[in-house]
Amino acid sequence: MLAAGLDSAFIRRMTRRGWWVPVYPGVYLTHTGTPTRRQRSWCAILDAAPAALSHHSAIEAVGTPRDDRARSGEPIHIVVDAGRRVTRRPGVVVHYSSHMAAHVLLHSYPPRVRLEEAVLDVAASAGDELAAIAVLADVVQARLTTADRLLEALERRCRLPRRTFLRGVLEDVRSGACSVLEHRYLTRVERAHGLPTPERQAPTGVGRSGFRDLDYPSLRLVIELDGRLHHDDARARDRDMDRDLDAAAFAERRTLRLGWGQVVVRSCVTAGKVALAMTRRGWSGTPRRCSSNCAIGEVVAAAP
Repeated sequence: MLAAGLDSAFIRRMTRRGWWVPVYPGVYLTHTGTPTRRQRSWCAILDAAPAALSHHSAIEAVGTPRDDRARSGEPIHIVVDAGRRVTRRPGVVVHYSSHMAAHVLLHSYPPRVRLEEAVLDVAASAGDELAAIAVLADVVQARLTTADRLLEALERRCRLPRRTFLRGVLEDVRSGACSVLEHRYLTRVERAHGLPTPERQAPTGVGRSGFRDLDYPSLRLVIELDGRLHHDDARARDRDMDRDLDAAAFAERRTLRLGWGQVVVRSCVTAGKVALAMTRRGWSGTPRRCSSNCAIGEVVAAAP
Protein backbone atom coordinates (compact mmCIF):
# COMPACT_ATOMS: atom_id res chain seq x y z
CA MET A 1 0.00 0.00 0.00
CA LEU A 2 2.83 2.39 0.79
CA ALA A 3 4.44 1.63 -2.56
CA ALA A 4 1.12 2.50 -4.24
CA GLY A 5 1.27 6.02 -2.78
CA LEU A 6 -0.94 5.62 0.29
CA ASP A 7 0.40 6.64 3.69
CA SER A 8 0.31 5.17 7.17
CA ALA A 9 -2.62 7.45 8.10
CA PHE A 10 -4.75 5.66 5.49
CA ILE A 11 -3.80 2.27 6.95
CA ARG A 12 -4.64 3.44 10.48
CA ARG A 13 -8.00 4.71 9.27
CA MET A 14 -8.85 1.36 7.64
CA THR A 15 -7.98 -0.56 10.80
CA ARG A 16 -9.82 1.96 13.06
CA ARG A 17 -12.98 1.51 11.01
CA GLY A 18 -12.64 -2.26 11.22
CA TRP A 19 -12.26 -2.77 7.48
CA TRP A 20 -8.75 -4.11 7.87
CA VAL A 21 -7.55 -6.43 10.64
CA PRO A 22 -3.83 -6.50 11.56
CA VAL A 23 -2.40 -10.01 11.77
CA TYR A 24 1.34 -9.31 12.05
CA PRO A 25 3.24 -6.02 11.70
CA GLY A 26 2.62 -4.87 8.14
CA VAL A 27 0.26 -7.76 7.33
CA TYR A 28 -3.51 -7.18 7.29
CA LEU A 29 -6.70 -9.05 6.46
CA THR A 30 -9.24 -7.08 4.45
CA HIS A 31 -12.18 -8.63 6.31
CA THR A 32 -13.16 -9.23 9.94
CA GLY A 33 -14.03 -12.94 9.73
CA THR A 34 -11.90 -15.92 10.65
CA PRO A 35 -8.97 -16.24 8.22
CA THR A 36 -8.99 -19.24 5.94
CA ARG A 37 -6.23 -21.83 6.00
CA ARG A 38 -4.77 -20.32 2.82
CA GLN A 39 -4.84 -16.81 4.29
CA ARG A 40 -3.06 -18.04 7.43
CA SER A 41 -0.39 -19.56 5.19
CA TRP A 42 0.12 -16.32 3.28
CA CYS A 43 0.30 -14.29 6.51
CA ALA A 44 3.01 -16.58 7.89
CA ILE A 45 5.02 -16.33 4.64
CA LEU A 46 4.72 -12.54 4.40
CA ASP A 47 5.61 -12.04 8.05
CA ALA A 48 8.86 -14.01 7.70
CA ALA A 49 9.63 -13.11 4.06
CA PRO A 50 11.57 -14.37 2.26
CA ALA A 51 9.96 -17.63 3.36
CA ALA A 52 8.04 -20.55 1.88
CA LEU A 53 5.61 -23.25 2.97
CA SER A 54 7.29 -26.49 4.01
CA HIS A 55 6.54 -29.99 5.31
CA HIS A 56 2.77 -30.72 5.59
CA SER A 57 1.87 -27.18 4.51
CA ALA A 58 3.81 -27.49 1.25
CA ILE A 59 2.10 -30.81 0.45
CA GLU A 60 -1.26 -29.26 1.28
CA ALA A 61 -0.59 -26.38 -1.12
CA VAL A 62 -0.14 -28.82 -4.02
CA GLY A 63 -3.28 -30.79 -3.27
CA THR A 64 -4.54 -33.21 -0.68
CA PRO A 65 -7.75 -35.22 -0.25
CA ARG A 66 -8.06 -34.21 3.39
CA ASP A 67 -10.91 -31.93 4.46
CA ASP A 68 -10.03 -28.28 5.13
CA ARG A 69 -11.94 -28.31 8.43
CA ALA A 70 -9.77 -31.17 9.67
CA ARG A 71 -6.64 -29.10 8.94
CA SER A 72 -7.87 -25.84 10.46
CA GLY A 73 -6.23 -26.38 13.84
CA GLU A 74 -2.92 -27.64 12.51
CA PRO A 75 0.13 -25.35 12.51
CA ILE A 76 1.48 -23.71 9.38
CA HIS A 77 4.99 -24.92 8.51
CA ILE A 78 7.36 -22.47 6.82
CA VAL A 79 11.05 -22.54 5.98
CA VAL A 80 13.58 -19.70 5.97
CA ASP A 81 17.29 -19.51 5.27
CA ALA A 82 19.53 -21.10 7.91
CA GLY A 83 21.37 -17.81 8.46
CA ARG A 84 18.26 -15.98 9.66
CA ARG A 85 16.19 -15.90 12.84
CA VAL A 86 12.54 -14.93 12.71
CA THR A 87 10.02 -14.04 15.40
CA ARG A 88 8.03 -17.01 16.69
CA ARG A 89 4.29 -16.79 16.03
CA PRO A 90 1.48 -18.91 17.55
CA GLY A 91 0.36 -21.63 15.15
CA VAL A 92 3.45 -21.29 12.94
CA VAL A 93 6.38 -23.74 12.91
CA VAL A 94 9.59 -22.32 11.46
CA HIS A 95 12.21 -24.59 9.88
CA TYR A 96 15.69 -23.44 8.88
CA SER A 97 17.42 -24.68 5.75
CA SER A 98 20.74 -24.12 4.04
CA HIS A 99 19.22 -25.37 0.75
CA MET A 100 16.56 -22.72 0.15
CA ALA A 101 17.68 -21.98 -3.40
CA ALA A 102 17.61 -25.63 -4.45
CA HIS A 103 14.49 -26.80 -2.62
CA VAL A 104 12.10 -23.82 -2.74
CA LEU A 105 9.84 -22.58 -5.54
CA LEU A 106 9.78 -18.89 -4.62
CA HIS A 107 7.69 -17.97 -7.67
CA SER A 108 4.88 -20.43 -6.92
CA TYR A 109 1.67 -19.08 -5.40
CA PRO A 110 2.16 -19.28 -2.47
CA PRO A 111 5.93 -19.94 -2.33
CA ARG A 112 6.61 -23.51 -1.21
CA VAL A 113 9.21 -26.21 -0.91
CA ARG A 114 9.25 -28.60 -3.88
CA LEU A 115 6.72 -31.35 -3.31
CA GLU A 116 9.18 -34.25 -3.31
CA GLU A 117 11.44 -32.51 -0.79
CA ALA A 118 8.49 -31.71 1.48
CA VAL A 119 7.25 -35.32 1.36
CA LEU A 120 10.68 -36.65 2.31
CA ASP A 121 10.94 -34.13 5.16
CA VAL A 122 7.60 -35.27 6.58
CA ALA A 123 8.36 -38.98 6.15
CA ALA A 124 11.79 -38.65 7.76
CA SER A 125 10.39 -36.85 10.80
CA ALA A 126 7.21 -38.95 11.18
CA GLY A 127 6.43 -40.34 14.61
CA ASP A 128 6.65 -43.97 13.47
CA GLU A 129 7.19 -46.09 10.39
CA LEU A 130 3.46 -46.43 9.68
CA ALA A 131 3.13 -42.65 9.44
CA ALA A 132 6.18 -42.50 7.18
CA ILE A 133 4.73 -45.14 4.85
CA ALA A 134 1.40 -43.31 4.81
CA VAL A 135 2.77 -39.99 3.57
CA LEU A 136 4.81 -41.67 0.81
CA ALA A 137 1.96 -43.88 -0.35
CA ASP A 138 -0.73 -41.18 -0.10
CA VAL A 139 0.95 -38.64 -2.39
CA VAL A 140 1.62 -41.30 -5.03
CA GLN A 141 -1.91 -42.70 -4.78
CA ALA A 142 -3.30 -39.15 -5.13
CA ARG A 143 -1.13 -38.75 -8.27
CA LEU A 144 0.61 -35.68 -6.86
CA THR A 145 3.99 -37.19 -7.74
CA THR A 146 5.56 -40.56 -8.52
CA ALA A 147 7.74 -43.03 -6.64
CA ASP A 148 10.50 -42.46 -9.21
CA ARG A 149 10.56 -38.71 -8.56
CA LEU A 150 10.68 -39.30 -4.82
CA LEU A 151 13.53 -41.79 -5.26
CA GLU A 152 15.45 -39.26 -7.35
CA ALA A 153 14.99 -36.63 -4.63
CA LEU A 154 16.05 -39.17 -1.99
CA GLU A 155 19.30 -39.86 -3.83
CA ARG A 156 20.17 -36.15 -3.49
CA ARG A 157 19.56 -36.20 0.28
CA CYS A 158 22.61 -37.94 1.77
CA ARG A 159 21.92 -37.20 5.45
CA LEU A 160 18.18 -37.77 5.63
CA PRO A 161 16.98 -39.82 8.66
CA ARG A 162 15.46 -43.23 7.78
CA ARG A 163 17.04 -42.98 4.32
CA THR A 164 17.46 -46.73 3.81
CA PHE A 165 13.97 -47.49 5.11
CA LEU A 166 12.38 -44.80 2.92
CA ARG A 167 14.16 -46.14 -0.16
CA GLY A 168 12.77 -49.61 0.48
CA VAL A 169 9.25 -48.30 0.97
CA LEU A 170 9.42 -46.22 -2.22
CA GLU A 171 10.62 -49.22 -4.21
CA ASP A 172 7.59 -51.13 -2.91
CA VAL A 173 5.28 -48.21 -3.73
CA ARG A 174 6.75 -48.14 -7.24
CA SER A 175 5.82 -51.81 -7.62
CA GLY A 176 2.18 -50.99 -6.80
CA ALA A 177 1.80 -51.02 -2.99
CA CYS A 178 -0.16 -47.76 -2.93
CA SER A 179 -1.36 -47.65 0.67
CA VAL A 180 -0.12 -48.46 4.16
CA LEU A 181 -2.27 -51.58 4.26
CA GLU A 182 -1.00 -52.77 0.87
CA HIS A 183 2.58 -52.26 2.01
CA ARG A 184 1.92 -54.22 5.18
CA TYR A 185 0.37 -57.06 3.18
CA LEU A 186 3.40 -57.09 0.89
CA THR A 187 5.93 -57.21 3.74
CA ARG A 188 4.09 -59.13 6.50
CA VAL A 189 1.90 -61.56 4.58
CA GLU A 190 3.13 -62.06 1.01
CA ARG A 191 6.90 -61.58 1.14
CA ALA A 192 7.42 -62.89 4.69
CA HIS A 193 5.65 -66.20 3.92
CA GLY A 194 6.74 -66.81 0.32
CA LEU A 195 3.33 -66.31 -1.30
CA PRO A 196 3.21 -65.67 -5.06
CA THR A 197 3.54 -62.13 -6.43
CA PRO A 198 0.28 -60.66 -7.78
CA GLU A 199 -0.47 -58.00 -10.35
CA ARG A 200 -0.95 -54.84 -8.28
CA GLN A 201 -3.48 -52.13 -9.16
CA ALA A 202 -4.72 -54.22 -12.07
CA PRO A 203 -7.65 -52.79 -14.11
CA THR A 204 -10.91 -54.63 -13.46
CA GLY A 205 -11.52 -55.15 -17.19
CA VAL A 206 -15.15 -56.19 -16.62
CA GLY A 207 -18.19 -54.64 -14.97
CA ARG A 208 -17.61 -51.47 -12.93
CA SER A 209 -14.35 -49.80 -13.92
CA GLY A 210 -11.61 -49.52 -11.33
CA PHE A 211 -8.53 -51.28 -10.08
CA ARG A 212 -8.04 -54.48 -8.12
CA ASP A 213 -5.54 -54.24 -5.26
CA LEU A 214 -4.05 -57.70 -5.89
CA ASP A 215 -4.93 -59.87 -8.88
CA TYR A 216 -3.77 -63.47 -9.48
CA PRO A 217 -5.04 -64.20 -13.02
CA SER A 218 -3.67 -67.76 -13.20
CA LEU A 219 -5.44 -68.64 -9.94
CA ARG A 220 -8.58 -66.64 -10.78
CA LEU A 221 -8.22 -65.01 -7.37
CA VAL A 222 -8.51 -61.36 -6.30
CA ILE A 223 -7.50 -59.92 -2.93
CA GLU A 224 -8.89 -56.52 -1.92
CA LEU A 225 -7.40 -54.68 1.05
CA ASP A 226 -9.91 -52.54 2.95
CA GLY A 227 -8.29 -49.74 4.95
CA ARG A 228 -10.31 -47.93 7.62
CA LEU A 229 -10.06 -44.53 5.95
CA HIS A 230 -11.43 -45.55 2.56
CA HIS A 231 -13.99 -48.29 3.22
CA ASP A 232 -16.18 -47.06 6.10
CA ASP A 233 -18.54 -45.17 3.80
CA ALA A 234 -21.73 -47.07 2.84
CA ARG A 235 -21.50 -46.05 -0.81
CA ALA A 236 -17.85 -47.11 -1.01
CA ARG A 237 -18.74 -50.47 0.53
CA ASP A 238 -21.55 -50.89 -2.01
CA ARG A 239 -19.14 -50.16 -4.89
CA ASP A 240 -16.70 -52.71 -3.47
CA MET A 241 -19.40 -55.38 -3.31
CA ASP A 242 -20.45 -54.58 -6.87
CA ARG A 243 -16.86 -55.00 -8.03
CA ASP A 244 -16.64 -58.35 -6.20
CA LEU A 245 -19.87 -59.51 -7.84
CA ASP A 246 -18.64 -58.42 -11.28
CA ALA A 247 -15.40 -60.38 -10.75
CA ALA A 248 -17.37 -63.52 -9.92
CA ALA A 249 -20.03 -63.14 -12.61
CA PHE A 250 -17.98 -61.92 -15.57
CA ALA A 251 -14.42 -63.09 -14.88
CA GLU A 252 -14.94 -66.21 -12.70
CA ARG A 253 -12.69 -64.73 -10.04
CA ARG A 254 -13.09 -65.27 -6.32
CA THR A 255 -12.48 -62.20 -4.16
CA LEU A 256 -10.98 -62.26 -0.65
CA ARG A 257 -11.33 -59.06 1.37
CA LEU A 258 -8.80 -58.41 4.12
CA GLY A 259 -8.65 -55.59 6.66
CA TRP A 260 -6.25 -54.32 9.30
CA GLY A 261 -6.96 -57.21 11.66
CA GLN A 262 -6.07 -59.85 9.09
CA VAL A 263 -3.02 -58.08 7.66
CA VAL A 264 -1.43 -56.42 10.71
CA VAL A 265 -2.71 -58.26 13.79
CA ARG A 266 -3.03 -61.82 12.44
CA SER A 267 -0.65 -61.74 9.49
CA CYS A 268 0.70 -65.29 9.92
CA VAL A 269 -2.75 -66.85 10.29
CA THR A 270 -3.93 -64.85 7.28
CA ALA A 271 -0.95 -66.01 5.22
CA GLY A 272 -1.86 -69.61 6.01
CA LYS A 273 -5.48 -69.16 4.98
CA VAL A 274 -4.56 -67.31 1.79
CA ALA A 275 -2.04 -70.06 0.96
CA LEU A 276 -4.77 -72.70 1.38
CA ALA A 277 -7.12 -70.75 -0.90
CA MET A 278 -4.36 -70.45 -3.50
CA THR A 279 -3.40 -74.14 -3.28
CA ARG A 280 -7.01 -75.18 -3.89
CA ARG A 281 -7.04 -72.96 -6.97
CA GLY A 282 -3.90 -74.42 -8.48
CA TRP A 283 -0.88 -72.88 -6.74
CA SER A 284 1.90 -75.48 -6.54
CA GLY A 285 4.18 -73.56 -4.19
CA THR A 286 4.74 -74.04 -0.47
CA PRO A 287 4.39 -71.22 2.09
CA ARG A 288 7.16 -70.75 4.63
CA ARG A 289 7.29 -69.71 8.25
CA CYS A 290 8.45 -66.14 8.87
CA SER A 291 9.87 -66.94 12.33
CA SER A 292 10.06 -69.67 14.94
CA ASN A 293 6.74 -68.47 16.37
CA CYS A 294 4.94 -68.29 13.03
CA ALA A 295 1.44 -69.82 13.07
CA ILE A 296 1.19 -70.53 9.35
CA GLY A 297 2.11 -74.20 9.75
CA GLU A 298 -0.67 -74.75 12.29
CA VAL A 299 -3.25 -73.20 9.97
CA VAL A 300 -2.21 -75.36 7.02
CA ALA A 301 -2.09 -78.52 9.17
CA ALA A 302 -5.55 -77.86 10.63
CA ALA A 303 -7.18 -77.52 7.20
CA PRO A 304 -9.80 -80.23 6.49
